[in-house]
Amino acid sequence: MNDTTAATDISSRPAQAGASDLAMLGLAQAAAAISRGEVTSEAYTSALLQQARTQTELNSFISVDEAGVLAAARDADKARAAGSAAPLLGVPFGVKDSYLTKGLATSLGIGGLRHFVPEEDADAVRAIKNAGALVLGKNNLVEMSFGLTGSNGDFGQVKNPHAHDRVTGGSSSGSAASVGAGIVPASLGGDTVGSIRVPASLVGVVGFKPTTGRWPRTGVAPISHTLDTTGAFARSVEDVALLDQVVTGERDRESFKGGRDLTGVRLAYAPRQFLDLVDPEVEARFHESLRQLRHAGAELIEVDLGDDYGALIHSATWGIFFHETMGAVSEFVRRHQIPTTFDEIYQALKPELRDVWGHMVLPGGGGAISQEAYQTALTVSRPEIQRRLDKVFVAQGAAAILQPTTPSTAPLIDQQTNFTIAGKDVTYLALATNTVSASSVGLPGISLPMGLSSDRLPIGLELDAPLRSDRALLGLARRVEAILGARAGTF
Repeated sequence: MNDTTAATDISSRPAQAGASDLAMLGLAQAAAAISRGEVTSEAYTSALLQQARTQTELNSFISVDEAGVLAAARDADKARAAGSAAPLLGVPFGVKDSYLTKGLATSLGIGGLRHFVPEEDADAVRAIKNAGALVLGKNNLVEMSFGLTGSNGDFGQVKNPHAHDRVTGGSSSGSAASVGAGIVPASLGGDTVGSIRVPASLVGVVGFKPTTGRWPRTGVAPISHTLDTTGAFARSVEDVALLDQVVTGERDRESFKGGRDLTGVRLAYAPRQFLDLVDPEVEARFHESLRQLRHAGAELIEVDLGDDYGALIHSATWGIFFHETMGAVSEFVRRHQIPTTFDEIYQALKPELRDVWGHMVLPGGGGAISQEAYQTALTVSRPEIQRRLDKVFVAQGAAAILQPTTPSTAPLIDQQTNFTIAGKDVTYLALATNTVSASSVGLPGISLPMGLSSDRLPIGLELDAPLRSDRALLGLARRVEAILGARAGTF
């Protein structure tokens, strides 16, 4: 936590008895306990603030609004006494600092904006606050959400709660770390090619990317209007499903229950596409998870998406990603009256990121995507990707496609730019090798913990489902979570 504003002034007063136990309550558990009067919002919030004090080394927050969230907690307790039944009444949550937050500084990960205070909330923040939840603070992130490891030139490196010498993944690095460390029960993040699912996998929490456009995106700093997706981290699928219901208003036709029976459920996996370059321990854990799911009654089918599938999704997705960034960022700062310009943001980037933007994002860059290539990605490549996926979902009846979320566990911080996977030298972009598939056409995807490596680092399992099948995916994920038994915080 960086003491960049008055909101970051966390005192060192001792925690109340039982604070660590309170802090480990999940979102739904905390909401229920506060609603029943078993714990006050003030006591729960104080426990979370104590967790924040003791885990400042993680650098998961840019700012924590201690005074504001405690005052809001007391107000929530008064509201509860007066009969309020808001579904998230009195429960604090974290917010990636790419989301506008009314009255709280919003930096977008850029040091020059550390004192910018919006006059409005992003739509997703407003929806959760309207349900009674409280903003504890703003989570650290990669500058402009442009990175996959968690390094920020102005606000510092976010560290993995499981091993402080390891990255968290990015770009929603602080959001994942704060949930994994028990500082907040849930946090909002953003995902364009994997920025929720990658850190969820590396930190060992649940990370949910809804169908693109299903959650509101207004008020969140963009990268690509075609690919950007807002979403969330939590410690269980139950908690993510509760947030999804609050944000979208969508309820299940049947009660949302877990269970360990997958009889009649068909699940697909594509080893030629998603296991081509994977660390042996990750692959072994994935196959063990498949065995557990088969034992629970699931029908596992092996599919092949084509020799060129990897090249197709990466060229199309990254081409759209880079081509849309300049226009998306420029429009965002203008529309929301943010006191900066695209050029000022570009100049403020850390050198290595500025080089990437200069090469790929600026129109005159050597790697800039032409308008013709961009249109081909939108009108030819994406429909072809969707056609191949529809063969799995529609023709073959699969409820989801499974793969390791990331091909390796968290790399060392001092090797985050270049490291090895299965003995092969790779760059940090390899962390999104599998997540980019769902991003390419906007599928809903969720990363679940599926165990630990021999050196006690989390390994994630991703489930991708058909477009707009989000609630069915969450129901399936809850059953998979119960079967694998590898929930966050229980390793």
